Amino acid sequence: MSTIGYLGPEGSYSQLAAQKLSHGDINPYPSFYALVSALEQGEADGIVLPVENSLNGGVMQNLDLLQEAEGLIAVKEVILPIEHRLLTLKDADRCGITTIYSHSQALGQCAKYINSHFPDAKLVPTPSTAACVERVRTTADAGIVGAQFSAEGYKLWPECISDEQSNCTQFLYVVKGSPDPSVHSGKIFLCLTCAHRPGALLEVLAVFAREEINMTKIESRPIKDRVGEYRFFIEIEADYSSPEIQSAMNSLRDICNSIKILGCY
Repeated sequence: MSTIGYLGPEGSYSQLAAQKLSHGDINPYPSFYALVSALEQGEADGIVLPVENSLNGGVMQNLDLLQEAEGLIAVKEVILPIEHRLLTLKDADRCGITTIYSHSQALGQCAKYINSHFPDAKLVPTPSTAACVERVRTTADAGIVGAQFSAEGYKLWPECISDEQSNCTQFLYVVKGSPDPSVHSGKIFLCLTCAHRPGALLEVLAVFAREEINMTKIESRPIKDRVGEYRFFIEIEADYSSPEIQSAMNSLRDICNSIKILGCY
């Protein structure tokens, strides 16, 4: 049976995504770097990575990891609704909370609630939402976890504290491999760089327009060793096996400085 890695500990949204995306044994890892390393070294057969949240946008660390890694490809996706809840010790009163722990994404996704109810609270990022639980040790501590989380000795407050009720996160299932032109897909995820001159990105977008390809997202990231230049992460609705898409990919290779397929799913 295959082994699937996710960002732990148990109770995280990454674990829930792993359960939906695979039927293998799922194991927690302490960081996204550890996840990618485990896949590259053969310790895991697949890993689950969050890549975009509907409120906060791209998970930049994971976009960079996918772009930098060699021989990895995303082959499945799942989009999970995210419902954040406040977690405290069972006998805690919310009026006494002075410190709130959670993953930085969760803290950002609950920013309005935190500012309204705990404007003076200290916010402390943790490696994942589930990892914040061990930091909640006194009645002055609170964590932000998913609505599915439960642990003995803690209270999960009933209301959703996400700033937007339609909050959701896209997770990708990543394995070792390379794009296969014979495999059908509903979406293609790629990153590219283009010439640093006026109109260069417009030429890229014109390829999609000409082939009537719908672009579902675009994200820019600075190129680390070239100040003022950017790498673009783009997701499109397309079948990678179709001749039209292969023609479009060839057109992109002609006009881009670099192009890499990150996923076909």
